Amino acid sequence: MTTNRSLISYDNLVHALAGAAGSVTAMSVFYPLDTVRSLLQVDEKRRSLNTVSMIIQIIEEEGFSSLYRGLFPVLTTICASNFVYFYTFHGLKGQYSGQNAPRDLLLASVAGIVNVVATAPLWVVNTRIKLQGAKLKTPGLHSAVKYNGIIDGLIKIGMLEGVSGLWSGMLPSLLLVSNPAIQFMVYEAIKRNLQAVYDSKELSSLTYFCIGALAKTAATFATYPLQILQSKLRYANKTYGNEERGSILRMLLYIIRSQGLSGLYKGLEAKLLQTVLTAALMFLCYEKIAALVFLLLKGASQN
Repeated sequence: MTTNRSLISYDNLVHALAGAAGSVTAMSVFYPLDTVRSLLQVDEKRRSLNTVSMIIQIIEEEGFSSLYRGLFPVLTTICASNFVYFYTFHGLKGQYSGQNAPRDLLLASVAGIVNVVATAPLWVVNTRIKLQGAKLKTPGLHSAVKYNGIIDGLIKIGMLEGVSGLWSGMLPSLLLVSNPAIQFMVYEAIKRNLQAVYDSKELSSLTYFCIGALAKTAATFATYPLQILQSKLRYANKTYGNEERGSILRMLLYIIRSQGLSGLYKGLEAKLLQTVLTAALMFLCYEKIAALVFLLLKGASQN
């Protein structure tokens, strides 16, 4: 059933700003884990060590600062991406009454599509910036093009590879809309049930953290092979290794042929550790920031 709540509202803006702030906070804390994940997903010749060993290896080979390579562009992009996602998701939620898992899955999917189309070029540039200067072990992956920030990267990719280059990996990205959709569906379902059990809209910080972790774990297991394809297609421009990059199907067959089925899950430990902790902290920050802002707005309206 539809409602009359406007898509443009303070409530939606608060949710969007809280989501953006929460994601930036969480990514800042766990960024080295994301660096490990990116290297393992893109560089097929790099041995898949445990996360701690990988961090030590990166520090020994490239220095401690390399763990934070490309941090500012990533934070800028993740801030914009989560603002778009949270605003769209909560804006759509406000158009319909009632709460159920299928509806949350549908609305989260629509919000994900809007987010992917709007921010894909930023993520393509981020993948390039994060890995430039890294000691990649796979032949043919090193790029002669250097990107000096997001704007410079957008311009250079657009000029050298055409507009389509800015949306590299779009198909797996659209398919990966299922990741946050599953995540939000599981998160909202568990949260609603716990709120009903405890007869309270406000849950503890630890509860929010655990719900976020469970939701992201489920989503990551379900969609990880697509994330592998997405990272490889975003990083490579025209070739991958010594072969033409080609389509998502060609990349899938290339991974299976060269690394076996296990290649579709390379770096899963680092990804789970990074993404689960990041998502858990993000949801915790988001819930607390949103609750605080709504409390302040309520107090201001009563004065």
